[in-house]
Order: sequence, then structure tokens, then C-alpha cells
Amino acid sequence: MSDTAQAKAASDRISSQQLMILGGAAVMLSLSMGMRQSFGLFQPGIIRDVGVTSADFSLAISIQNIIWGISQPFIGLLADRYGARWVSMGGVCVYLLGLVTMIFATGTLTLILGAGICIGLALSCTASSIAMSVTSKTVSPAKRSVAMGSVSAAGSLGLVLAAPLAQTLITHAGWQVALVAFLGLAAVMIPAAFSVGGADKYPAASSLGNDTSVTETVRAALGHSGYVIMALAFFVCGLQLVFITTHLPTYLALCGMDPGLGATTLALVGLFNVIGSYLFGYLGGIYPKQYLLGGVYLLRSLAVAVYFMTPPSVTSTLVFGAVMGTLWLGVVPLVNGLVAQLFGLRYMATLTGIAFFSHQVGSFLGAWGGGLIYDRLGSYDRAWQAAVLIGVIAGLAQMTMNVTPPAPKDAPGVPVPRAA
Repeated sequence: MSDTAQAKAASDRISSQQLMILGGAAVMLSLSMGMRQSFGLFQPGIIRDVGVTSADFSLAISIQNIIWGISQPFIGLLADRYGARWVSMGGVCVYLLGLVTMIFATGTLTLILGAGICIGLALSCTASSIAMSVTSKTVSPAKRSVAMGSVSAAGSLGLVLAAPLAQTLITHAGWQVALVAFLGLAAVMIPAAFSVGGADKYPAASSLGNDTSVTETVRAALGHSGYVIMALAFFVCGLQLVFITTHLPTYLALCGMDPGLGATTLALVGLFNVIGSYLFGYLGGIYPKQYLLGGVYLLRSLAVAVYFMTPPSVTSTLVFGAVMGTLWLGVVPLVNGLVAQLFGLRYMATLTGIAFFSHQVGSFLGAWGGGLIYDRLGSYDRAWQAAVLIGVIAGLAQMTMNVTPPAPKDAPGVPVPRAA
């Protein structure tokens, strides 16, 4: 083996220190998302005991999503400039504060403060954008897509743990006790957040060139048709997923199903998400990411249409959970991979944060709009129909995305990064 080949093989090997960083990112992502995606299970108890309506609860979750989206670009910029360690650890502390505020909520305003504002800010510091940025900087380009898929897959296990834990405690001890258990899970995120800071010592690849500023990079991204289409299509991802996590338990209750079925389904989503996230991370290193991403949106829309057009049963609900789980966070390595392919790693957290804002606008409408439609019409029919229609439009648009990096004329005097 030549010296060049040996050097490449050595650079492609993942060291124990890198594994610790990736493990920390996976644990942090797993617990932050697992708890957040289980909040729909708390809706009936909070409505009953706190005296809020379904629309009020949906509004709190919607504000969580929009705060997450608005703050993500700025949190990403802080992580790009000053490192991920203190950003992530600060986010865990805010997560703990949000859970405590939810436990002692006395009305809509305190619920919004805890579940909405605090948890929304915390997710910007602990969830997918920061975890994927850390992962991308830690491994070689050859292993980047698979590593992002692996971390995203491991990060899916949090829902498998959090949803059944929450439902069991809600049933036997009350929703406040379930939130106390979530405080324990959030505390585990502290050493994980410290561990991801190890990625700060790895030099990030340039965005467009060594001397390109964040302003120039953002300007180039917003002027790139492919990036804009990807960000707009990401809107649909947020709308569909948050509609399901927020309203599926209530929908099943309306249909007379066992309350535990909602928790079981969400846990199944998390379990199959492990498979889907790794699968799409692996495939993203082989096939064009834009086609895979568009295919995910189309298949999700088909699954939603089939499920809601037929009377729900235990079997159909569990199959729906398995299918949606396979298509759940597989978009994360694909979107992050496309950003790295177009603009490099230097401002990756910033650029994925901007795209994520679009995702969270969709999440806002998926959570609040679903509750509003149900309160006004007494049915979720119009909500899922809208989710299917725009999902099809987004999937087709995503497949036409321009994946050519910005040309030199778009960034004078700056070399164009090679496609990953």
C-alpha cells in the first residue's frame, strides 16, 4: 500500500475520541428529541388539570417549534464561531428549566413559557442541527453520510424510551410525575453535551473559501435555487411530523382506541427510525441525495393518506407507525449532506439552521393548525388532507433541486468546493 493510501486509510478510521464525540451527539439528540416528540401524550392530562383547551396546548407546542426555528440560525452561528460545548450545555440547562415550568404550569401562559419558549430554545442547542454539525466535523468526508445516518439512527432510540416511560407514569402516577422522570433524562444530557465539545478542536472545512465570511456564505445560499427549494420543501417535513406526534394520540382517543396505543405507536416510530436514519445516511453516500429526499416526502404523504382514509385499527396504526418511523429522521443526514455538498462545513450549523427555520414554520402549522381545525370542525380530515397535498408538491419540487455548488461568479475569487 502506498504512503498516500495508508494516510487515507488512517484518516478514515474512527478513533476512540471520535467515537466518544459521536456517542455524545447521539445521546444528546436521542434524549432531547425523544422527550419532545412525546409531549403529545401529556395533552389529555394537561387539558384536564391545568384548564387549557386543545388549541391552547397546540399553541404552546407550535410556539416551541417556531422559537426553535427562529433561534436555530443564531444558535448555529454561535456554535460555528465559539464551539458546540457551551452552546449545548447551556441548552440542556434551559431544557431542565422548561420541564420544571411545565410541571408547575397554572394556565396557558406558563405552559407556553415552559413547553414553548424554553424547550424551543433548548432544542436549538441540543437537537439535530448541532448534532449533525458536530458529526460532520468529526469524521472524514468518505464516512460523513454514514456517520450522520448512524448518529441520527442512535438518536431515534430516545423516543423508544421516552414514550413508553411517559405513558406508563401518566397512567399510574400522573403527568407531573412523568415530567419529573423527564428531568432525570435531561440530566443525562449534561455529560453528553460536554462530550460533543470535543469536535470543536477539529478544523471545519471552508464554506466557500478560506476567507469567506458568514454574511457572504448566507448570501450565496439564499441566492442558490437548489438551497431555496430544499429549505421550502423542508417546511413539509416539519408540518407532517409534528402534526402526527402532537395529534395522533388525540385522534386515536376520538376513535375509541386504547390510550396506550398512541405511546406504543410513537415508540415504534422511534424504533423504525433507527433503521430509516441509518439506511438513508448510507444511501445518501451512494445515490443523489435530492432524489432520496423527494422520495421520502412522497412516501410519507402516501402513508398518511392511506392511514387516515381507512378506519384505524391496532394493526393499521402500528403499521403506520413503522412506515412513518422508517421515513422519519432519514431526512436529517440528507439535508445536512446537501448543505455540506453545496457549501462545505465552515458555516454548516448556520446554513442548516436557516433551512430549519422553514421546517419549524411547518411544525408550527402542523401542531397549532391541526388543533385549530379539530376545534373548529370536530375532525382532523382537512388537516391530514392538506398535509398530503403539500407533501406531494414538496416531494416533486425537491427532486428538481439544483445540486451544483455556487459558481465562481457567485463568489468572486473564491474556489468552489468539490461535491461530496
